[in-house]
Order: sequence, then C-alpha cells, then structure tokens
Amino acid sequence: MKTLPLGQSNLQVTPICLGTMTFGEQVNEDAAHAILSHALARGVNFIDTAEMYAVPARAETCGATEAILGRWFAKNPGTRQKVVLASKVAGPSRGMPWLRSHAGLRAADIVASCEGSLRRLQTDVIDLYQIHWPERHVPAFGIKHYDPTKETSQTSLHAQLEALAQLVQAGKVRHIGLSNETPYGVHEFVRLAEQYGLPRVVSVQNPYGLINRSFENALDESCHRLGVSLLAYSPLGFGLLTGKYDASGIDGPDAPQGARIASYASVRQQRWGRPEALAAARRYNQLARDHGLTPVQLALAFCYTKWQVASTIIGVTSLAQLDENLDAWDCTLAPELLAAIDALHWELGNPAL
Repeated sequence: MKTLPLGQSNLQVTPICLGTMTFGEQVNEDAAHAILSHALARGVNFIDTAEMYAVPARAETCGATEAILGRWFAKNPGTRQKVVLASKVAGPSRGMPWLRSHAGLRAADIVASCEGSLRRLQTDVIDLYQIHWPERHVPAFGIKHYDPTKETSQTSLHAQLEALAQLVQAGKVRHIGLSNETPYGVHEFVRLAEQYGLPRVVSVQNPYGLINRSFENALDESCHRLGVSLLAYSPLGFGLLTGKYDASGIDGPDAPQGARIASYASVRQQRWGRPEALAAARRYNQLARDHGLTPVQLALAFCYTKWQVASTIIGVTSLAQLDENLDAWDCTLAPELLAAIDALHWELGNPAL
C-alpha cells in the first residue's frame, strides 16, 4: 500500500489506518494481536489508539487498548519501527472522572497522560500525539451549534501547545495533532505555533463519512490551506453503513448481537442512534446495492477517494472485517454514482452530526 506525508511532517502513513478502540472490550487480546499482525502483513503501517480506550469507556478498561498494543510490540521485536503509532490525550472528563476529576486540561495533565501512554505502549516515543477533544466548549458529539454561554475553558490553547512542545522537545512525541476540532481550533493552534515557534499540528481526526460530511463546511478549506491532514473516523457510521441494521433496526429482535452501538448508550444518544441517521444509512446502503456494490464498499470507497481525506481510520472486530475493509480500497465509484451520493446528501444533510 502506498504512503503519503501526514500534513507538513516527515511521517509517511498509509491511507488506511487501523483504529483500535474495540481492543480490550469487544476484541480480546489474542484476537487483537492477530488483527494487528494481519493489518501489518497487508501493508497498513498506521495504528491509532487513545488513553481512554477501550470503548464503551469504563474505569476498568481505561488504558487497556494501549496495554494490548504494548504487549504486541513486545512479542514482535522490530514491529514498533515498522508502524506510525498515534495516540491521544483525553480532553475534559465529560462524565469520566477516572480520566481526571478536575475541569480543563492542564499542561501537567497532558504530560502525565503521555507518560502513562508511553508505559502502556512499551515505547519510547509516540509518532503522533493528539488532543482527543477540545478543552473548550465546542459543537461536537451531537451538539450542533456553538453556545458561548456554555464555555468552561480553564487552559488556553497556548498553554496546551506549550505542554505538547515540552513532550516534543523531550523526544517523547514526534508530531502533534487534534481531534474533534473546529475551523477556529485548527487555525488558532497553527497561528500560535507559527507566532511562538512551537510545534505545528499536522493532522485533525474528525468524523467523516456519508452520513456526516460536516468536515466539508469550512474545515476542509482551513486544513487544505494550512497543510493539516484529515484522519477520517467512523467512515461506516458506527456500523449503520454496513447494512446490518437495515432490516432489524438497532434494537429489533433480529439486530446483531454484541455490536458496539447496542451497548454504547452515549453514542446512540449523540449521533449514530438517531432515527434520522439510520434512515439515511438505509438510503445509502440501497444505493450501493443498486450499483452492484456492498454498503461497506460504497461507504469506504467514498472516504478512500475523497481529496479531503489523508487516511481513513477503520475499526474492526475480526479478520474477516479487516479484509473486507482493506479490499474496498480497490473499489472505484463511477461519476454517476458520486452524483447520486451528492444528491442524497443534498436531501438528507448530515443526520449523524
């Protein structure tokens, strides 16, 4: 698989990234190690994780995913040097006091979280270290509009950037990135970096896919002009765009058992569990079938071929799912199919915003 530069960094990443949020909850350690090894064998060199994983987030599994990755590196000498490893420091707790009990995201929190991730990952350096969600109040995770009356920020962007710079200068982090960010956030982090000679963010990890194309509303221009790459997450809409819920719905008696969306209450309430999201997914899934494709092929090929996307993050629970996701790389969408996708988007908007 080809590689491309991530933002303005020297990191060369594959356009498909293996997300690991299922490891330690839905996927046990042996299965996770098998998935990691198979992804590497098939050419994927980019792995993304976070200190708060596995999900759904629980105190008992916080950090479990990074530990599983660390033991995989230890079992497979030389593997760490073959992958670009990304992890994330959690933002304010958002109802997860085991992450941190106080408001804000202090500089000391960022440094301490990175130290913990390094220990669990059994590595000396994290290639891409990202802020998982903004410290300030932003329209994200199902919140549609910005509301200044809800601002609770305790730590300036400058202070956060200085903490990340400390990690880069210490050789513990190579490059930095953002996640669940807005055009303002991306631009301000870049401005501050250039003004004060601090590390420049190279990427932003945001939701992007057929039922949430909100990245295209201004953030794509910001990232393009600033040289910041998009890492697209949830390209399959938490499973809605696989077609497995088309007949049964999310809660029907014939709904798939053990699926993430069934046990992830907060996600269902925020975005993916909305009736409008499922209704839209059904329309896109039928469009795929009408054109001789599977829903997975349509959803992933859409992300894989968009100019806005540097790398698409796929999350799987089995080797079969991994192969299906990787095989979709060879899928081409005809111009008339792309036009039909845009027509549906015009009608349906972003129901999983």
